[in-house]
Amino acid sequence: MRRILGTLLILAGMGIVAFAAFQFIEHRVNMQEAMAEANTLIRQSSTVDPSADEHADQATYQNQLLARAKFDPQLDEVIGVLEVPKLEAELPIIEGTEEEMLARGVGHFSGTAFPMDNEQILLSGHRDTVFRNFDKLAVGDRFIVTLPYGTFEYEIKSTDIVDKDDTSVIRSMGTEVLVVSTCYPFRYVGNAPERFVFYAYPVEGEDSRDS
Repeated sequence: MRRILGTLLILAGMGIVAFAAFQFIEHRVNMQEAMAEANTLIRQSSTVDPSADEHADQATYQNQLLARAKFDPQLDEVIGVLEVPKLEAELPIIEGTEEEMLARGVGHFSGTAFPMDNEQILLSGHRDTVFRNFDKLAVGDRFIVTLPYGTFEYEIKSTDIVDKDDTSVIRSMGTEVLVVSTCYPFRYVGNAPERFVFYAYPVEGEDSRDS
């Protein structure tokens, strides 16, 4: 009886490991596909037809404002790339933060702003997939967001830890702030009880937009 029980436990353990491995592989495939789509989107948006716009090679701030006004992504669309220089990571950004979106990349919380809106931009991701090793980030590190209408750089100025049910993180801030949220503690097994939040502000004194 003990031998049978032991065998069953071993098989159950093997099943759990196999399922976890399958989920990891599936996520990697989904993220790679989304990243390829993001790169295509960015490449196409930067491909200019000189005959259509004689000033197209000078993507001015005004041009970007006009492009931003036309930028209206739908749920589950790939919209851009989040780069984390310190971790040498490039991650696809998906519109929406439902589980199926987060399974493909970093989710943009619909209803929050985008770069150039002068308000809160909220991105979320899983700590054990797209935001792996985010425990290594600190104040002073940077995020780079690339969307079809430009590239925008932000520096982490502060961090916070809140309860997983604390919705006060999502709020009007009256200025442009990139807020990046993930589950916490970083090495927690199971559903984490808290959220770790990075507050990053536009880099001052540098041209962080495409030129």
